[in-house]
Amino acid sequence: MAVRPGLWPALLGIVLTTWLHGSGAQQSATVANPVPGTNPDLLPHFLVEPEDVYIVKNKPVLLVCKAMPATQIFFKCNGEWVRQVDHVIERSTDDSSGLPTMEVRINVSRQQVEKVFGLEEYWCQCVAWSSSGTTKSQKAYIRIAYLRKNFEQEPLAKEVSLEQGIVLPCRPPEGIPPAEVEWLRNEDLVDPSLDPNVYITREHSLVVRQARLADTANYTCVAKNIVARRRSTSAAVIVYVDGSWSPWSKWSACGLDCTHWRSRECSDPAPRNGGEECQGTDLDTRNCTSDLCVHTASGPEDVALYVGLIAVAVCLLLLLLVLILVYCRKKEGLDSDVADSSILTSGFQPVSIKPSKADNPHLLTIQPDLSTTTTTCQGSLCPRQDGPSPKFQLANGHLLSPLGGGRHTLHHSSPTSEAEDFVSRLSTQNYFRSLPRGTSNMTYGTFNFLGGRLMIPNTGISLLIPPDAIPRGKIYEIYLTLHKPEDVRLPLAGCQTLLSPIVSCGPPGVLLTRPVILVMDHCGEPCPESWSLRLKKQSCEGSWEDVLHLGEEAPCHLYYCQLEASACYVFTEQLGRFALVGEALSVTATKRLKLLLFAPVACTSLEYNIRVYCLHDTHDALKEVVQLEKQLGGQLIQEPRVLHFKDSYHNLRLSIHDVPSSLWKSKLLVSYQEIPFYHIWNGTQQFLHCTFTLERVSPSTSDLACKVWVWQVEGDGQSFNINFNITKDTRFAELLALESEGGVPALVGPSAFKIPFLIRQKIITSLDPPCSRGADWRTLAQKLHLDSHLSFFASKPSPTAMILNLWEARHFPNGNLSQLAAAVAGLGQPDAGLFTVSEAEC
Repeated sequence: MAVRPGLWPALLGIVLTTWLHGSGAQQSATVANPVPGTNPDLLPHFLVEPEDVYIVKNKPVLLVCKAMPATQIFFKCNGEWVRQVDHVIERSTDDSSGLPTMEVRINVSRQQVEKVFGLEEYWCQCVAWSSSGTTKSQKAYIRIAYLRKNFEQEPLAKEVSLEQGIVLPCRPPEGIPPAEVEWLRNEDLVDPSLDPNVYITREHSLVVRQARLADTANYTCVAKNIVARRRSTSAAVIVYVDGSWSPWSKWSACGLDCTHWRSRECSDPAPRNGGEECQGTDLDTRNCTSDLCVHTASGPEDVALYVGLIAVAVCLLLLLLVLILVYCRKKEGLDSDVADSSILTSGFQPVSIKPSKADNPHLLTIQPDLSTTTTTCQGSLCPRQDGPSPKFQLANGHLLSPLGGGRHTLHHSSPTSEAEDFVSRLSTQNYFRSLPRGTSNMTYGTFNFLGGRLMIPNTGISLLIPPDAIPRGKIYEIYLTLHKPEDVRLPLAGCQTLLSPIVSCGPPGVLLTRPVILVMDHCGEPCPESWSLRLKKQSCEGSWEDVLHLGEEAPCHLYYCQLEASACYVFTEQLGRFALVGEALSVTATKRLKLLLFAPVACTSLEYNIRVYCLHDTHDALKEVVQLEKQLGGQLIQEPRVLHFKDSYHNLRLSIHDVPSSLWKSKLLVSYQEIPFYHIWNGTQQFLHCTFTLERVSPSTSDLACKVWVWQVEGDGQSFNINFNITKDTRFAELLALESEGGVPALVGPSAFKIPFLIRQKIITSLDPPCSRGADWRTLAQKLHLDSHLSFFASKPSPTAMILNLWEARHFPNGNLSQLAAAVAGLGQPDAGLFTVSEAEC
């Protein structure tokens, strides 16, 4: 039926009125409204209808409608017409029927959906017109996709016996669309189709029908949707086997004592993975019933035999008594030689516990503390971490004779034979032998009340032991260890990330009367609005606990932390294993990654590998990579750069460009390589890198010019312009020359501190008492930019000592005493009076 052009406005008005005053309820299915008297076959029908869609992050979504025959198509969203200018329209004519066809597209933004979020669901529908009436499409629902960070229920560690059933529950985080769940066993995907002993329930629980020894593993629940991928805390499942006795062996032949025996073993099966040992004995004896053993002991031969046995027993008893007496004498001799530690002084150097080496410590002679009595130091040493010995004892004695008149004289001297003997015997004590030795990531020293410092060279890790942190009368051997992340299982929940190295100082449980300061690097960009930072400490049972939430410290707490741009200074009164962990509060939270490019020093083949490392921007991570590359024969080929990696769930991409095809050929088959986001964000994987393999066209080719790009999707990126000669260019090698940090790894007494001991005491005495004119420790803290910690300093017996300890930790070995003197002088205290020591005071 033809319609005159002049009738179109009226007809369109009738159609609109019919559509608007039709059924009051919106319908999700396609609905046609024909105009009375028109051909219903010419009603529009949809070739493409809008479909449900999710908005991911801030990207708008596209809705499409296509209908034939159609003269007009408009979208309506949540009951309101979309503006005509927001429609993108394409008109065409169907080749077979000649009918008009229209396709219309609109974009829907996140802001549009958020306007009605929580009130109703956001939907859109398109309406098509033709000369015969209108047709409405199905409704398309637009939802904002998300996946929360925290699991509603996480799997828990279990210990089960062999063939027992295992159920590991998992309720994924809330999300739209709902998250899919999969399980990992030791980072490998669990596939129930390949293992009939395992299945996953509708509620996402992992069920093992009958536990096998091979099921002992770490299990992780993984939830993912189109927005993100979340991992639960790993649950350690241990399948143990209780021991059971094997059958008894046959009875042995009858012996001279008229008994015989039989045995059995706890091996059917043997206990495994912590299972219980067999109950009962493994040896059974009884009297023989053989006629050969029926006799009496009335003859003279039997009497002689018994007399001989008694004589041997008496001799053995006397020998045992003699050995006990000798042992007691030697023990008393050792105890009498262990010195009252209050007389050990500034020049006392760390004692080597290796018997094959002898040290020549410098000793300081001062008046001994006569009030000190024999003491026992009991530490709750963790056998899983630091050795089997649960306690150690040190008794008092005299190493050196005091000078007369009560004077304290500073001098250097060689150790006496008595002291050498003491050191030799001290090194044989079980406790000291229990400490690990001989690794480049571990240092140790012997300390007394004068304190000292331990450092692991080229790692940024140190431990400051202030004066009087160790009680007078006690000597501790203290160690400092850097752990590899793969050697220490640090559970990270949700989106937590490791920001620092994992460091142990010990032995745990020793008595400290002042906080020591543990210094270690971190790779987080410190911003209170972006991070939730926590200090974790491992207990003797092996579990990790949050001992400090940065920003919420209590002044009287056992732990405190001064966080700076690239290092943290941890005050602690308990030694142990520590790590700094962060959880991003927003996508602005970033970690600093150090990017390093290495290649072979010598290239003997046509292939040439460029290794790009992405590691934490900390000294310890850099040291590990440099040592690895030295073993591989690599050299640095570009100056290192820093990349800020965001908590955006986007991977890190690496690519190589502009390789001269006439000289080199790239073997990369794809446009870029990727390191998964979680591998980097977790922070526990070492040596993350990608390798680009190039091939020389000719063996004589030695010049290489290309570009390497490293970037995070929708984040920060770095570009390296490589232009050097692979056979002789070593200009970047000096950038990674590892230098010693402050000399020896262990310093004991005043040599470990920049501030001389007597000057330190004068500053403390002058600034600890409150002063109405402000010339006290509070003003010193302000001048040193430490005034945010006033409440912590005030909670300690000597606030000034805490400030000076922190200054020592931050400025060793290059601290400027003149600047500290100027700060003290600015308080109204006489500079010259505090920073000089009279001859009488020496």
